[in-house]
Amino acid sequence: MLWHEITIHTTEEAVEMISNFLHEAGAGGVSIEESGTLNKKRDTSYGQWYELPLNDIPEGQAEIKGYFSEEAPVEDILKEVKHRIEELRDYDIDPGEVRYEFKTVNEDEWATAWKQYFKPLRVSDKLTIKPTWEDYTPEHESEKIIELDPGMAFGTGTHPTTALCLRTLEKVVKGGEEIIDVGTGSGILAIGAVLLGAKHVLALDLDPVAVSSARENADLNQMQSQITVKESDLLGLLNGSGDEELGIKLPVNIIVANILAEIILMFIDDVYQALEPGGVYIASGIYKNKVEIVQQALEDSGFDIEDVCRDEDWVAFVARKRS
Repeated sequence: MLWHEITIHTTEEAVEMISNFLHEAGAGGVSIEESGTLNKKRDTSYGQWYELPLNDIPEGQAEIKGYFSEEAPVEDILKEVKHRIEELRDYDIDPGEVRYEFKTVNEDEWATAWKQYFKPLRVSDKLTIKPTWEDYTPEHESEKIIELDPGMAFGTGTHPTTALCLRTLEKVVKGGEEIIDVGTGSGILAIGAVLLGAKHVLALDLDPVAVSSARENADLNQMQSQITVKESDLLGLLNGSGDEELGIKLPVNIIVANILAEIILMFIDDVYQALEPGGVYIASGIYKNKVEIVQQALEDSGFDIEDVCRDEDWVAFVARKRS
């Protein structure tokens, strides 16, 4: 089968939004390659190893490839994606001097090729992400394994924001908590939270592909009774949908959201309402140029910042709801 490949040259800051645009446009797959310049130090603090050599993408830049079926109206798709990318500037997200490339490729060239580069990844003292098709033996008894097949959903743990969020969860989860994971993607954070001792996680996402992926990954990790996946956002949950089988009761102990700063700013008050007094909000996916505005918004909404965690150009806040 033939597929249309659209390559977008942009900034690392805009990667997650543009990737989402491609998924929403019907992409059968999306790949991301960020800068591999020698100026960017690779994190080996947990013994990580890297299959690919450093690339020559300029620092701060990235290449995103979206794959569309042979029958897809690619010209219309590209027109819409270009329009949405230019709109990012209105939200203070700089996509840079965007360049586009297009070609037709055979399915075998991309559909499974990326899997050879997705290896078991140690992301923290306790957590290791293992692709379902890879063999791996834990290095010690306390090591917890996240079995993962991300499919078309976001979240392999290789992006700094996901690894950062998992490490932050490891600091916060003490055991027995009820947690909401907003924008769950592949379900990786929900699975990690349960492995760290959470009692139950309600995983929310508006993308039906992500909902399906998260459910499958919860099943892979035998966590069907500990993770409830629902197609919703936090506001929809608060407004009530008539679904009583959420596995948790509001308010909850912890809310985690690995979403871009612009989205985080939109539902801070919803998070405040859904958290118990003294509850913790982990807000990740924040690019370095948005740190001050997000911190101010959290504080203005009734949160105290307890920790600021960093990985490369990305930040996660640990914020506690004032009692």
